[in-house]
Formats: sequence, structure tokens, C-alpha cells
Amino acid sequence: MTLSTPLLAAAPLLAGLIGPALLGAAPGRQQAETPAVVPAHTAKRSDIVEHVAARTAADHRRVLDYWTPERMAKALPIGLLGIVTDVTDGGDLLGGVTGGKGVTTAPNLTGKKADLALPRKLMGTNHLAAARPDTSTIGSRWITGGQVARTTGRVFLTVAGADFVCSASTVKSANKDVVVTAGHCVKDGAGEWAANWTFVPGYGTSGLRPYGQYTARRMFVAGPWSRSGDDNYDVGMVALSTSRGKHVADVVGAQEIAFNAARGGQAFGFGYPADPPYDGDHLVYCAGRMKNDPYGQTRDQGLGCDMTAGASGGPWMTGFDTSSGKGTIMSLSSFKYSDDQRTMYGPYFGDAVKSLFDTAQHA
Repeated sequence: MTLSTPLLAAAPLLAGLIGPALLGAAPGRQQAETPAVVPAHTAKRSDIVEHVAARTAADHRRVLDYWTPERMAKALPIGLLGIVTDVTDGGDLLGGVTGGKGVTTAPNLTGKKADLALPRKLMGTNHLAAARPDTSTIGSRWITGGQVARTTGRVFLTVAGADFVCSASTVKSANKDVVVTAGHCVKDGAGEWAANWTFVPGYGTSGLRPYGQYTARRMFVAGPWSRSGDDNYDVGMVALSTSRGKHVADVVGAQEIAFNAARGGQAFGFGYPADPPYDGDHLVYCAGRMKNDPYGQTRDQGLGCDMTAGASGGPWMTGFDTSSGKGTIMSLSSFKYSDDQRTMYGPYFGDAVKSLFDTAQHA
């Protein structure tokens, strides 16, 4: 049976393209899952689970202090695979859990073996993009600039005592604080919530943080992801704290977001892949036409893309203007099938994701 590889952790947690590093980091105290309080403007109570990431100014300061430039640098997945697979009696700490339909749903941090890591071979050319971005590429450096270079950023987080990286994007929201990313970049499926969560928009070479960094104050995932790591709901919405008194959208701008959009069509996907041949220091993009999951395991759509671990949660946009760098987010990087590592899959943004967003933007 074909297995999928959620892009969660990078050097191969590829159960997600998170991109790990630094073993031994102290995990934050976990809180019990609680259904989010749904605002009165929603038609009915939605199946949403919330986690309060930081309550006080001191909590936010602790997260900011945790992510030193050195610790961010160590969050690269290079060489981590050998270290991680030797942690327990031959078990793969970053393996995945196979769901009922043969789909890897979430990273298994109990030591169960699952050979779901992307092989360490060249996963793309990583060549520089031309002055005019290609409309069909499976992995090129984005050097055109525009709004997407500011609204897309890297996420740094801690799960089960290890540090990881993901990708995320700001979205236009009522509170000007929301970023969208993969669910596995927020919560380990039915497992624990991420700690030390921070977003660095426009992340640059050697840890450059041109627009500062923003810590998470509240996190939201859909119930099916929280209960079973259902790939159809691998979406996380995070309400950020302000930085120096400013909302993230006021500093870097935000992309539009759409729900229940027509399937198929042209899309541009962005992220910060960190596994070879990428290094996590550069924004990379893929572009092409989306297709349905050929295995029928999910309602996700696929996009030809060689991006590796670390790109999880990066935005997919339609109606993308290569000159302005503006588009409409309608999916994100979630997983790859183990027998097709040149295609990335992203969840369909339907009613459940809309409810998730509506709750987060009023948090």
C-alpha cells in the first residue's frame, strides 16, 4: 500500500516538511485540548480545537529569547537523520503513523519504525529564477521580490524536545495577526502542541530577520487533525502577538485567502525548504497546474514540486501576479507520497478551513 510522507519534520520527519534540528530542547508545558470558543457571528459551533500558546508578556519574551541566531541555525536538518534514528533502539523517532487508508497521518514520536523519509538525493536543481518567474517549475529560487517575499516566512518551533522549522504566510484578517501553515507545524496530529512557536517573515540568509519575529498567542486546528492527524485537515491557523506594538499585517502586508475555490488550475507554491539540496536560507517556489490525488486517499490536490523538508505550511496561491507578488492562498504544502517525491500535495480549503480561519481572525 502506498504511504504518504507528511512534511512535518525535516531531515526527515518528512512526515511533514518541517525540518528539524537541535535535539534536547526543553519542550513547553502541554495543556489539555479545548474546543475553541466560536464567535457569535458563526452560524454554528465548529469542530475546532484551540491551544493558548502564550498568556503573558513574559511568555512571549521567553520564546523570543529562546530563538537565538545560533539555535535557529542549528534547526537545519542536515545530518539529523542519523542522529534521530539512533535515539531509540533502532527506532525512527521521526517516523510516521499509517492511517486506515494507508496515508501517513502524523509523525510518531514513540520510536516506531516507518521508512517514510525522503531519500537524500538531489530533489531539484535549486537554480536561480529568471528575471521573469517561470510559470512552470518544480523548484526555483524566488528572487523577484514583491509582497510574497515579505508575507512568506519561516516558522521555528519545538516538538517533543526537538527544534524544527516550517513555512507560513500572513493572510488578510480582521485582527491583522493571522498566519496560515500546516497543521503538523502546529500540533503533532493526535499528539502534543508545538512550543516556542515563532514566525519570521521575509527570513533571509544567515538568519536575517528584516521584519522582526512574532510569537504565537493562540493556535487553532480542525478537530479531525487534532484527533487523528487526518491529512484532509492538515491546516493550522495561528494568531500572533504584536511586535513592538505592531501587527504583522501592518508591517509586511498580507495575502488574500479563498475557500471552496474551483479545483485544478494554475498555482504558485512558496516555502523555505531546508533539506538538501536546499539550505533553508532562501525562498523557493514551484509553479504549475494542480491535479487531484491520483490514489484517492485524500481530497488534496497535487503540484509538481521538488521542495523538501522545511517547506511544510508554505502557501499555494492562485491568481498570482508575478510582478507584485500578490495572490490568493487556497492551499499549502502538506505531504508527498513515498513513491512520487516530485509531487507535493496540499489540503483543499473548504468549509472546515473557513471556520478555522474565521475563529482565528477574531481571536
